[in-house]
Amino acid sequence: MSRLLFLLAILAPPVVFATTELRIITSYQADMVDPLLEVFAQRHPDIQVRVLNKNTPAAVDEVLAGNDRRFDLFWASAPEAFVVLEDAGQLLDLGLGAHADFAWSAVGWTWRSAQGAAQDFQVPQDWNDLLDPAFSQSIVMSHPMRSGTTHSLLETILQDRGWRAGWAWILELAGQLNTISARSFGVLEGVQRGEAEIGLSIDFLALTRGVDGLAFRYGRPVLMIPARIAALRGGRHTDAALAFMKFLLSEEGQRTLLRPDIRRIPVDPVVRAELAESLQPEIRAALNFSWSRYDAKLAARRYWQVNQVFEAFVARDLLLRRDLWRRLRALDRAPAAERARIRRLLTWMPMTEHQARSAPQTRETLVAWAERSHTMLLEAEAYIRLLELP
Repeated sequence: MSRLLFLLAILAPPVVFATTELRIITSYQADMVDPLLEVFAQRHPDIQVRVLNKNTPAAVDEVLAGNDRRFDLFWASAPEAFVVLEDAGQLLDLGLGAHADFAWSAVGWTWRSAQGAAQDFQVPQDWNDLLDPAFSQSIVMSHPMRSGTTHSLLETILQDRGWRAGWAWILELAGQLNTISARSFGVLEGVQRGEAEIGLSIDFLALTRGVDGLAFRYGRPVLMIPARIAALRGGRHTDAALAFMKFLLSEEGQRTLLRPDIRRIPVDPVVRAELAESLQPEIRAALNFSWSRYDAKLAARRYWQVNQVFEAFVARDLLLRRDLWRRLRALDRAPAAERARIRRLLTWMPMTEHQARSAPQTRETLVAWAERSHTMLLEAEAYIRLLELP
């Protein structure tokens, strides 16, 4: 009997142990993800990583709906998305906290460098310069309902200027837009193709395109935004998830972020010191002061409202709002008081933050806000028509 068992053992096919499949849902594209996965695979050959690229709002919606596809990790640049998921009880603390910061970013704008830009192009120096009539219909941005980057960009403006003044700037910016892109990468591609002169973006997306002729400037004041990673409730492989998070925070993982095809600012101060010469002065200063930190909790508390207000007041009537700004600027000989009245209609946010946050998060609320915006635009148009009469 023992001889028979021996023969069966040596004739049986070898046992192949299945590798662990780590599932990651992320807003990051392959050009940032792949280099990190390659290094991780060398250290953990037993872990197979499957990645789904999905924009941040859509990824948040999927996890909030129950994480049916059993993703182990959520990985993105919009920190408020993690606060939303944490508040909903969708994140797991594997010993590193509910979520871990692995890099810093900040927002600004990109344009084609001297070789590709028009010879008379003057680079905007600050956020207010973007409102110069010279840039009318020359700016592209993405929609915050489809881009965590844009949501963070809008929050940067709102946190710096306050609710009413921040929305006034955004509503005037709408008059400068060429289009609203479906995703963050569409902004960069639009600028590269010459469809727009300026694209509103987050730093690392634009900086990695330097070889493609794009330049980048940070908007001031700089608010430093933490990029994060977190383990998800409902994932299958917590050990693998923790291994990847620890790798990303390790010296090796942090140093990988310095690669020219990634261009992230590491959270590890020792590794970040290697960037000292290349970091712009405003970034070095912002990293040293707590007041320059992005308030992710505030952004999370009004996450739905900011997205829906943008949709109702900017996206839905973009062409009309843009045309009214054009016509108002043409009324340079009209009485200053009349122009000021029209300008107020075009920049006024008719509800406070408290009123917006108190409204039910329903489609009916969005429709009501959009109707209110449209009514104000029609009122502004009526005044403009009177001033346009010969």
